[in-house]
This record gives sequence, C-alpha cells and structure tokens, in this order.
Amino acid sequence: MDIRGDNVDKLTYIMFDNSIYCIKIIIVHYVVRKIEMRCPFCGELRDKVIDSRGVHKGGVVRRRRFCLTCQKRFTTYERVERLSFIVIKRDKSREPFDRDKIITGIRKACEKRPVSYETIEEIVDEIVEQLQDIPGHEVETKVIGEMVMDRLKELDEVAYVRFASVYRRFKSVEEFREEIDKRLKGGANV
Repeated sequence: MDIRGDNVDKLTYIMFDNSIYCIKIIIVHYVVRKIEMRCPFCGELRDKVIDSRGVHKGGVVRRRRFCLTCQKRFTTYERVERLSFIVIKRDKSREPFDRDKIITGIRKACEKRPVSYETIEEIVDEIVEQLQDIPGHEVETKVIGEMVMDRLKELDEVAYVRFASVYRRFKSVEEFREEIDKRLKGGANV
C-alpha cells in the first residue's frame, strides 16, 4: 500500500449545547495502488474485481474479476506463500515442491467422481500445511503420496484405488485386486 501526502492537522471548532469545543482532526491521505491481473482470455491488463471472499478457512482469498476489454469473467486466488522445500524423488533426485503436481494427481484420480475442485483444494491445503510442520526443508515423495492416499481413502474409495494404482505402480491386475481386497476386509465398500 502506498501512502502519499502528509498528515494534515486541523483544529475544528464545533458548537454543542451552547458550548464551543475544539476538536483536532487528523486527515491521512491514502492512495492504494490497484493491482491488475492479465486476462487469461485476451491477455490485457484492464480488469475490475467484482467479488472477493475468503475461502479455505480464511487461508485463501478468491477474487472474481471482469475484463474490461473482452468482457469475460475469470477467478484468481491469493494465498500466503509458505516456506519452500525440496522434494526427494524415488531416484533420489531433488526438485522444488510443486503444489500443482498434487492437485493434478488428485484431479486425475477423482475424474468422473463426485468430488468438487474446492474439496481437492482443501485436501492439498491440508497436506501443504502438514508438510510445513516437518522439520528441515526436504521431504520424500513417499511421505506426500501417503498423505494423499490417507485423505482419498476417507473421501472416495474409487479415487483412492486409482491413485494407489499409479502411486504404488501396480504391474498386474492381481496387485490391483489385492488393494481392493484390503479395502474390502477393512469393512469398506468399493
């Protein structure tokens, strides 16, 4: 936020109940710089925010925007940038953590299932928050994968089995069947 101008002190006299009171009024001039987003449809920077609201327990601000050039609406999300950390892959290579990879994996597992995008976002937010509590700045992919599977197991069993088949690299129908049998023995219906 830019603050421009000087504070202006003024003495103002008002009359109240036949008595004169002196009140000091301080006027502060604020100029807020408007941040415009590039429209995903036409690429222009001319937009207007038409709605803002907090989502995901106040951790994210969702803004509906209206492009003044092409007249289309789009949504942006603002979230607090967390500490970054490194993911250790199966082959022991390292890469920066990418939240979008988790979203993509869960979305593929939940394809054609009754799971909303907001629910997927909440799951990923919970996982990222939990990862922030892990000491150090490195985490193995198996830790992340298990966190995703734990949440999918509670959310949707078909999505869970789909994710497990890719994450655990099932090589045969038998491995797939064993995972389903484990779920059935646990008292759940697939």
